[in-house]
Amino acid sequence: MSVESEPEQLNSEADEPGWEVDPDDEWGLAVVATVGRQLKLRREAVGMRTADFAVRVGYSEDMVRKIEGGRRIPRPEYLDTSDEVLGADGLISAMKEDVEKVRYPKRVRDLATFEASAVELLSYGSHALHGLLQTEEFMSALLGSQRPALPKNQLERAVAGRMARKKIFQRSPAPELSFVLEEVTLRRPVGGKDVLRRQLEHVVEMSQLRNVQIQVLPTDRWDHPGMGGRIQVLKFGDGTATGRMDDGYGGRLVSDLKQLRILELRYGIIRTEALSTRESLAFIEQLLGET
Repeated sequence: MSVESEPEQLNSEADEPGWEVDPDDEWGLAVVATVGRQLKLRREAVGMRTADFAVRVGYSEDMVRKIEGGRRIPRPEYLDTSDEVLGADGLISAMKEDVEKVRYPKRVRDLATFEASAVELLSYGSHALHGLLQTEEFMSALLGSQRPALPKNQLERAVAGRMARKKIFQRSPAPELSFVLEEVTLRRPVGGKDVLRRQLEHVVEMSQLRNVQIQVLPTDRWDHPGMGGRIQVLKFGDGTATGRMDDGYGGRLVSDLKQLRILELRYGIIRTEALSTRESLAFIEQLLGET
């Protein structure tokens, strides 16, 4: 948008849900408050009234006040336009990275931080496909099945946060990713058969990546140490690691060497019980043909 012309209408996306600040996210609240304060100070420094600024950026005056007051997460395009209108030379646009993180739930954001620096990931899931392997429509249907039902804005935040974690597939050098999937998670028609079919196609596509190993654990192989739920281990370049399991340590992340050895032992046993990667691919392709 040119700063010399006024927009024909206010941005129609300004009041969409999903951009509210999570009241329980202290870091997120601090980031949004700081960004809002900086925007207000720069606007006042150039002598521009709120109403005039709202017209220039194409948002309602009420929305500008919410953003400057730290009550609303500004969209990336809002920050870019504000940077141009206020002549900030990129300083406002540079805030987009932190603001983007705020939109994702804190729990998802913390996990994404670990995944972003991991050199190896080991994951066994008992009830659902790992989030990194899910398509957007599959995860939306899966998260939408929660009860009590998530409000629309929280559902959108959760989906956006999970999709953001997929940046791990774009890293270079690529981390080694190992997934053991329960057979039932590949059969359950989350979102309907069409959604499941596209999800299976996506898993097949992911299995073609050189750094990704996908194995299927047949339902009849029940005698293994994963009956209590998920097991995950993340290893880092400095030799440290962290992990968790649903039925141990309260499901929280742990980094004690003894605890990690137990997690790796359990995962190793589960992995040996699963089909090989080649057998697993053939199994998934067979399911795809049946769906």
